[in-house]
Amino acid sequence: MGYAHRLDGERRFKLADFDPGEDSGLKREEGEKKTARLIEELIELQELLYAVRTQSVLVILQGRDTSGKDGAIRHVAGPLNSQSCTVASFKVPTEGELAHDFLWRVHARTPSAGDITIFNRSHYEDVLVVRVHELVPEEVWRPRYDHINAFERLLADSGTIILKFYLHISRDEQKQRLLKREEDPIKSWKLSVGDWREREHWENYTAAYDDALNRCSSKHAPWFIVPADKKWFRNLAVAETLRNALMPFKDGWLKKLEELGRARKEEIDEYRSRNHMG
Repeated sequence: MGYAHRLDGERRFKLADFDPGEDSGLKREEGEKKTARLIEELIELQELLYAVRTQSVLVILQGRDTSGKDGAIRHVAGPLNSQSCTVASFKVPTEGELAHDFLWRVHARTPSAGDITIFNRSHYEDVLVVRVHELVPEEVWRPRYDHINAFERLLADSGTIILKFYLHISRDEQKQRLLKREEDPIKSWKLSVGDWREREHWENYTAAYDDALNRCSSKHAPWFIVPADKKWFRNLAVAETLRNALMPFKDGWLKKLEELGRARKEEIDEYRSRNHMG
C-alpha cells in the first residue's frame, strides 16, 4: 500500500471514506527525508524517460482551493529538469476555447513522448465547476464522463502514463489556510471573496467529486486520493506515487538505451572508417 489511495474503478467509494489528516504514523522530518530520496529517483527516471522517448507522463492535479496544487508542483516537480517537465494551468475558458469542444484546449497541452506535463486543474473542471454553478445544463455535462474516459483511453493507448491526484483537504484545514493567507501580505494577493464564497458549495463539490472520481477511475487512468491536510505528507504521497508508476519501466528503458548506444557507436565507427579517421 502506498501513501496515496489508488482508485481504479473496481469499487465505489466516497471522499468521506478517507481521512484528509492521515500521515501513516510518520513524523514530518522522516517524511521529508523519504520525499527527498524519492525525488532523487524521479530525477533519474525522468532522464531515462526523456532519453528513450517511448512513453510520456500526464499528471493531473485536482482539489479544492488551498489544497496545495501549487505546493505539490513546487516541491515534487520543482527539482526535475524543466526541459522536459512543464505545467499547464487551465483557467476560465476563453471565447475561442468555448467555440470548440471542451477537450480541445486540453488535448493540445498533453505531453509529447519523453515529456512530463502536469495539469494544474484540468478537463475535470467541466464536470465539477460547471455542475456546481449550473453553467451548463445536466444533459450537457453528464455525457462528459464518457468523453473523458474515451479521451484518457486514447492517451493511454498512445503511450501516455496517466496519474490523477485529488488533493483531499478538510473543511477546517481549508478555513485555517484561507485565514493565514489573509494575514500574510506576501500571499494575500492569492485570496479573493470568491474563495470564501466557494466554501458555501462544499457539499455540492463533494458530490460532484464523488461522481467524477467514481465514473472516471480505471486501471489505465487511476485516481489517487492524497491526504492533504499535512503539506509534507501530501508531497510524500505524490512523489511516491509518481516514482512507483515509472519504476516498472526502468529496466526496459535502460535496455533500450543500451541498444541505442550500440547503434549510435556503429554509425560513428562506420563514418570514421569511411572517411579514414583514426
